[in-house]
Amino acid sequence: MFYRLIVTFTFSLFLLLSSFIITPPVEALVQIKITDVSYKDCPPGVGEGSVTSGGSALPATCYLVTGKTNNTSGKTLYDADVFGRVYDANNEPALQNRTRLGALPEVPPGISSFELRISVPSNQPTPLKLKQFKATGFTSKVYPTF
Repeated sequence: MFYRLIVTFTFSLFLLLSSFIITPPVEALVQIKITDVSYKDCPPGVGEGSVTSGGSALPATCYLVTGKTNNTSGKTLYDADVFGRVYDANNEPALQNRTRLGALPEVPPGISSFELRISVPSNQPTPLKLKQFKATGFTSKVYPTF
């Protein structure tokens, strides 16, 4: 009985201590301001293809969204998700139910440029309207947990 109690206590202590060693520290999620957002056609041969909507494939047009990030945290940020709304010339959403447009691997402190590729159904009339752009990044690299 005493042996079983010691084994249980030792195992519980091991689990408790190993959770502190294995668990990565929680990193802060930092807001990144985005300005000067515009878009241009992708270079020839980049991003050709289709988008899927409702189970059927539609021809797609590739665009590069460009802009400037303003990271005021004083630290390099990682794995920054970029969010925004893309509308067509008729103010209809060009990317249905999608506001996360991509990710930036690193955002240095201060102001820097970025570029993201998006695919829009070819039947959406242009010019596109880009609104409500923002990003959030982490103060250290994010590694998947299994």
